[in-house]
Amino acid sequence: MILLNIPEFIGRFHPILVHLPIGILLLGCFFQLLTINTKFSFLRPAIPIICLLGALAAIFSSASGYLLSQSGDYEGDLVELHFWMGIGVSVIASILYLMYRIGVKEVLLNATSAALVILITLTGHYGGSLTHGSDYMTAALKGESTKVAIPSVPDVQKAIAYTHLVQPLLQNRCYSCHGAEKQKGKLRMDNISFMLKGGEEGTSLIPGRANESELIKRMLLPISNDDHMPPKEKPQLTAEEIALLQWWINEGAKADQKVSDLKQPEEIKPILLSFQTGSVIVKKTITAEIPEEEVEKADAAAIEQLKKAGVVVIPVLSNSNYLSASFVTAKADPEVLKLLEPLKKQLIWLNLSGSSIVDQSMGAVAKLQNLRKINLSQTVISDKGLSSLKDLSKLQVINLVAAKVSSAGVIAQLKGLKDLQHLYLYQTAVEEEDQAKLRLSFKKVGLDFGNYTLPFLAQDTTEVK
Repeated sequence: MILLNIPEFIGRFHPILVHLPIGILLLGCFFQLLTINTKFSFLRPAIPIICLLGALAAIFSSASGYLLSQSGDYEGDLVELHFWMGIGVSVIASILYLMYRIGVKEVLLNATSAALVILITLTGHYGGSLTHGSDYMTAALKGESTKVAIPSVPDVQKAIAYTHLVQPLLQNRCYSCHGAEKQKGKLRMDNISFMLKGGEEGTSLIPGRANESELIKRMLLPISNDDHMPPKEKPQLTAEEIALLQWWINEGAKADQKVSDLKQPEEIKPILLSFQTGSVIVKKTITAEIPEEEVEKADAAAIEQLKKAGVVVIPVLSNSNYLSASFVTAKADPEVLKLLEPLKKQLIWLNLSGSSIVDQSMGAVAKLQNLRKINLSQTVISDKGLSSLKDLSKLQVINLVAAKVSSAGVIAQLKGLKDLQHLYLYQTAVEEEDQAKLRLSFKKVGLDFGNYTLPFLAQDTTEVK
């Protein structure tokens, strides 16, 4: 089995070896073109040996490149074009060396050197396109930024979810490794059917089940994890972009549905609107919501007790000991909330949306010091209950939609949370005139007050005659 992997192992040296012929041959060609001026004639004796070394390096580089192309991670016309151009560089470099040995005219040496420089440049360009994507160079000329993955959409509700939002995102973040020319792990992502087929690790997309899809699970891994995608040296997806993908997958991952045809939970509406206005800020990634440090497994008996009480307790990732707990099907009685305490190290996401929790029961929540996200929407929690959150220093997301909180309580109790990233406050007692004060108090936090309005566009008007 190890012997079968030796060719692929040798092929992986190609990115290292390929720079040798480029540097050596360009130096030889540069010396040759300099000798057009007689004052550089002293360089001539060194040129033949430089060309010989460059030709040998090109041959070894081409051989390793061929072995790498057989790994299954590459296919398509671009690979073949790059390969034959690499062969061309080896052949012309060898011919150039022989031309020196037989002593051809200087004009032929100069012309061959110039042609070799052009061929090396084109070969390198196509090799770079295989690594970074075929439009890597042209994107900069068009004024496109690799930081903005999804171009703004004039009317997001009329947009096709896959075509106008999901596909541009995948193209700018995933196609360079999983596109038509290169398929790392034998996975292509430039078509829904390819994602459903998957790669070496199986299907990457499970319609209707985002968090079970390998695509999302890899994105949610800590960035230090070797399986995290995209690789840490590549541009990362923002929390909003990952939320968009999760929403699209949960809605069936269809290719032809308009945004307006899909269910839109409250939390996705501001994200969709931000793509319309082009105001998505690429600054935070959702990976921070899952701690990088490892944690021991939670007590199985404690989890079983919670499940018997109707609480849904599941890992945030299939290979993680960190947990999320949801009271969607359970009563948030004090006795049940106390059962969470044995899981305080592992529990990082807590969903109490629509539950029967009251201010007096929030003391049990205050003991969950590792919480990153808490959803208290559609509950009767007031400013008094918020006081139990002020010491949960790792909180990043707090959802208070339709809770009984005021701006004064939010500022007094939550202002000290240094890691807070998102705070949802629509349908609360927060008045419109208080929003400016809140923005001043939470300068680094994404505040959501609801009341979204779509701009009126000319195409929205129907003329009746």
